[in-house]
Amino acid sequence: MASSSLAPAKVNGPNRRPMARLGLGTKGHRIPLLTNHFNVKLSSTSDHFYQYSVAFFYEDGNPVEPKGVGRKVLDMAYKTYESDMGGKGFAYDGEKTLFTVGPLPMNKLEFTVILENLSSNRTVRGSPNGGDTKRSRRTPQSKQYTVKINYATKIPIQSIFNALQGQDSEQFNEAIRVLDVLLRQHAAKQGCLLVRQCFFHNDPRNFISIGGGVVGCRGFHSSFRATQSGLSLNMDVSTTMIVRPGKVVDFLLENQNVRTLRDIDWIKAKRVLKSLRIKTFPCNLEYKIIGLSEKTCGEQKFEMKRKNGNSPNETIEMTVYDYYASHHHINVNDSRDYPCLNVGKPKRAVYIPLELCELLSLQRYTKALSSLQRSTLVEKSRQKPQERMKALMGAQRQSNYAADPLINSTGITISTSFTQVEGRVLEPPKLKFGNGGDLQPRNGRWNFNNKTLVDPTQIKRWAIVNFSAKCNINFLLNDLLKCCHAKGMQLDNPWRKIEESPQFRRNTPLVRVEKMFEAIRKALPGPPEFILCILPERKNSDIYGPWKRKCLVEHGIVTQCIAPLKINDQYLTNLLLKINAKMGGINSVLTIEHLHSIPLVSKKPTIIFGMDVCHGAAGSDGPSIAAVVSSRKWPLVSHYRASVRTQSSKVEMIDGLFKPVAPNKDEGMINELLKDFYLSTPKLKPENIIIFRDGVSESQFNQVLNIELEQIMEACKFLDPVWDPKFTVIVAQKIHHTKFFQPNSEYNVPPGTIIDNKVCHPRNNDFYLCAQNGAIGTTRPTHYHVLLDQIGFSTDELQEFVHSLSYVYQRSTSAVSQVAPVCYAHLAAGQMAQFIKFDDMSDVTSSHSGGGGSVGFAQMPKLHKNTCSSMFFC
Repeated sequence: MASSSLAPAKVNGPNRRPMARLGLGTKGHRIPLLTNHFNVKLSSTSDHFYQYSVAFFYEDGNPVEPKGVGRKVLDMAYKTYESDMGGKGFAYDGEKTLFTVGPLPMNKLEFTVILENLSSNRTVRGSPNGGDTKRSRRTPQSKQYTVKINYATKIPIQSIFNALQGQDSEQFNEAIRVLDVLLRQHAAKQGCLLVRQCFFHNDPRNFISIGGGVVGCRGFHSSFRATQSGLSLNMDVSTTMIVRPGKVVDFLLENQNVRTLRDIDWIKAKRVLKSLRIKTFPCNLEYKIIGLSEKTCGEQKFEMKRKNGNSPNETIEMTVYDYYASHHHINVNDSRDYPCLNVGKPKRAVYIPLELCELLSLQRYTKALSSLQRSTLVEKSRQKPQERMKALMGAQRQSNYAADPLINSTGITISTSFTQVEGRVLEPPKLKFGNGGDLQPRNGRWNFNNKTLVDPTQIKRWAIVNFSAKCNINFLLNDLLKCCHAKGMQLDNPWRKIEESPQFRRNTPLVRVEKMFEAIRKALPGPPEFILCILPERKNSDIYGPWKRKCLVEHGIVTQCIAPLKINDQYLTNLLLKINAKMGGINSVLTIEHLHSIPLVSKKPTIIFGMDVCHGAAGSDGPSIAAVVSSRKWPLVSHYRASVRTQSSKVEMIDGLFKPVAPNKDEGMINELLKDFYLSTPKLKPENIIIFRDGVSESQFNQVLNIELEQIMEACKFLDPVWDPKFTVIVAQKIHHTKFFQPNSEYNVPPGTIIDNKVCHPRNNDFYLCAQNGAIGTTRPTHYHVLLDQIGFSTDELQEFVHSLSYVYQRSTSAVSQVAPVCYAHLAAGQMAQFIKFDDMSDVTSSHSGGGGSVGFAQMPKLHKNTCSSMFFC
């Protein structure tokens, strides 16, 4: 490939937008389906939504953070000043904006409001123009606020109708946002917890205990969508994490899994309790926790004033314990030897004994969940299709939107029935195995019984290392060798079986890995090409990250980690599929791939990219991990390699695709992958580039087209100025709320079900695909958005190609829910994230970071030359 000079930065970038739908697909047999979209009718086209900015201030003029208190203040303001607001209801977004249908009487309004801590109705009445106020007596527990409302803009409801006709409308998203805020306001009136477009009722029947004092609270998502059949309300079941309501003491014991307060780690307790709200007894007041007292309840002193003869303001010191005993006649003996909760202000502490405090309900738990909590949540929150439909119909009835006067004033009528759509079930692609013949998967699955691998590898120099005291290596090895022989893979006897010395099992993970590699160097005659590693526990082993880094980065050794609980033929087959793929082999291929008959893809050199970004656990401020995988050895579409970089935390757009650092040097991810394709083809440049992008929302589609795609094009031009490949860009979304159901059936939709009518976008080229067999719970379809297609696929060709790519996932014997390149990108990002989870990479070269945006973050190490082109992530 020729090199060009360093490309100058573009002043004005491109302005691409998602392509329009070319037509509907026709392949597959048709089936009737229902979907969780409820048709919406709009009777008015002439009115406007009016948008106002709202600000809150304390009595001293300092601004108030509206989160938590804004809705209460506005509700009180409306009760007090309803006539001044023209009796006009409003929808408040919980932050700094409110909407009305039609204008308020004045463009600027100002009110003074008093809120009681208790359920008091005392208010302060003031002029809407900020004039003199008529004050009522305030209790010591009250707070005074000033509310300022200012007109911002108006949004035509007509913009919704324009968008439904396929016309461009810049104000459509604003109008839909108003409708969504209307639903949030309706849920807020019912006392629900609001989390973006989801709402959760305070009903113990919706609570799912997952351990650690954490409860999964089941609620519902609702949002308006523009579809081919008009406006619809999409409702779905949703779950958020809350702290278990009740006594603070009980929560702490469960959270830390201890029996008594003596065993509590108070540093952890302070971290988990901070900012939670409590109710205290016997005064029944609500407070927010800001921390813990430095001393115990029996030792923590504070100053208080008392009347004493001629000294009415005498100040005395008293412990919290003595105060409650003498002033409230309460003996807090259970809390005497433990810290108190601090519910005051940073410069004015207020201490309350633990046993007098209860956590309020519906408080979100935002810390990262443990592996056990996550698995428990998934298991307990599953719902079969009919169960989910029943829950959604119940939620729709309970919502009773027709009774809300503000919603009615918009002219909206929401159907109470699921929308009927037509689905098509595509035929599964035929697969080819090593011993000839084709296999037609059934119900999205196949097996390797009496089948051999298409391209089995040969492994001669390898070893087994065992970090587990429970696993018998000999039984595992014998069964694995038999399975390899049956599947056509040549696996020699291992050089050595190396057990971890019991004396190292209490060391840190890094030390345990180092000691094991010392044992490997002593025991083996040279570096192995493969190591099978047996871990002490599944999924959450602290050894996993350091071990993978040691093998893949420092020594260039392919490794497979396992933690077997039950070893059978299926387990061994799945293990073998991973090992063969990592070592460069191929397990099965599409028959049309083998025959070079994939439409357009097999005719011209084509590279397929899968792109994803991993952001880490909730609450984490570490770097995000961007991964791009690419197909190699065209005309194959089943073999991939990966390039991974760090970038700024929580940034979704990938900024490391094109990184020119010199006139003839590009350190970007695309350059690395294109060169690999060029060498593996051999020496052919791709004429077609197909990009599958995961993890972006519809609001980011233009960024994918105008920022990320532009970087990829620049990377191509950098390699060869006259090279002009054609691009197809497809976004694969899993995070959405559309589900499909078979009428009068307890089963999920069949694998291969595709929907491109009624509930899809009125203009853009999108479709839903359920490629997988949904054996448990309710199938989640993948929502594919075709943003660009320069290659020129027909609708059926593209849909069948996407469907086929769900069958080339080398780790499994079933179709996956997303195309394999996207799954691989997710795996690569997640596995490389383990490298910086357990180790400090700050001294590693920054050429494989995400660029300037990730300065200060741990840097991603570069894989060893022996493993960088492998499917290490498989």
